Amino acid sequence: MPEELLQKQFSPYTPKPGEEYMSEGQLAHFRTILETLKSELMNDIERTVHTMQDEATVFADPNDRASQETDIAIELRNRDRERKLIKKIDETIALIDSGDYGYCSSCGVEIGIKRLEARPTASLCIDCKTLEEVRERQIAK
Repeated sequence: MPEELLQKQFSPYTPKPGEEYMSEGQLAHFRTILETLKSELMNDIERTVHTMQDEATVFADPNDRASQETDIAIELRNRDRERKLIKKIDETIALIDSGDYGYCSSCGVEIGIKRLEARPTASLCIDCKTLEEVRERQIAK
C-alpha cells in the first residue's frame, strides 16, 4: 500500500519543545505527506489504465481468458479503493485548510501526531475509532 512507502520516504515529525499542537510546521509536514500519497495514487491509476489498454488481448483458451478477467477485476477493485482514498485525502487537505486537521471529528480531542503519522487521513482519535469498531462488530453479529 502507498502509505507504507510514505513511511519510508518521510521521517516522523519531531515537535520542538513547547511547540503548539498542529503548528504551521506540523500542518505543512502532513500536507506534504498527503499530497505525495495522492500523487503516487494518481500515477498508479494512470499506469493501470495504460496497462489495461495495452494488455487487451483476446485469448482463445477459456482458462486464459478467465485468468485475465480475474486479474482485471482485482486490479479494478484495488483502483476503486485507491479512488476512495484519493477522495479522503482531498477531504483531509480541506481540513488542513480549514484548521480542523488533527482533531477528532467525533469528540474534538487531539488525534495525536503518532497516529496521524501512521494514518494521515485519520479523522477519529484512537478511543472513538476503537468504539466505532466495537459497534461495527456488534452490528455484524
